[in-house]
Amino acid sequence: MEEDVHEYDGEDVAVSFDSNRCIHARECVEGLPAVFDVDRRPWVDPDGDDAEAVAAVVERCPTGALHYERLDGGPGERVPDRNVVTVVEDGPLYLHGDVDVQTVDEESVLRDTRVGLCRCGHADNKPLCDNSHNRVFTASGVDPGDAVPDPDADPEGGDETGAEPLRVTLVRNGPLRLEGQFTLRTGDGDPTEHSRATLCRCGASADKPFCDNSHTGIDFSTGEGE
Repeated sequence: MEEDVHEYDGEDVAVSFDSNRCIHARECVEGLPAVFDVDRRPWVDPDGDDAEAVAAVVERCPTGALHYERLDGGPGERVPDRNVVTVVEDGPLYLHGDVDVQTVDEESVLRDTRVGLCRCGHADNKPLCDNSHNRVFTASGVDPGDAVPDPDADPEGGDETGAEPLRVTLVRNGPLRLEGQFTLRTGDGDPTEHSRATLCRCGASADKPFCDNSHTGIDFSTGEGE
């Protein structure tokens, strides 16, 4: 997983942008075009609006490609009270909360409040999404974006908060193993509460977003540790 971070300093707020995490969700350019304008160089002008407005729009970036630092003494981004995992139809997994992405050796590779993870199996910058799903899921129609409730979901989970970290373990050549209380939102059906789940990232599961071991039959490779 490679970074390509650019810094843009303003008078009251500084904005950082990791182009390798951006999948053009357009929350920034549509939310605050005076600050974020891809037809301008530099494309980010932190002084284009007040720091509060910049911070609010940056926090809407679902992949964590954008972050900010308040230089005026204002508050930084807080860790959300609840962990939420959203399955985007024909798209990635959006994780919002206290997210800690780890290797199987428990080495943290990414700790953030907003992350976009690949679930089509074709991203070049795994585990992050890079929009490869546009030529895999949508073109082939193999991913309807539906999910059924996980039978292992904790029925009491709805009363808990996501204050504890959501640990995401990258199983080499396999799925994502999630541990920690979180809400799972899918394109079809009511949100469900979980304390653990194993989610597909090879794109071949017949039980998306959950893993059904299809990765073993297609020789799926994550490239981790190779």
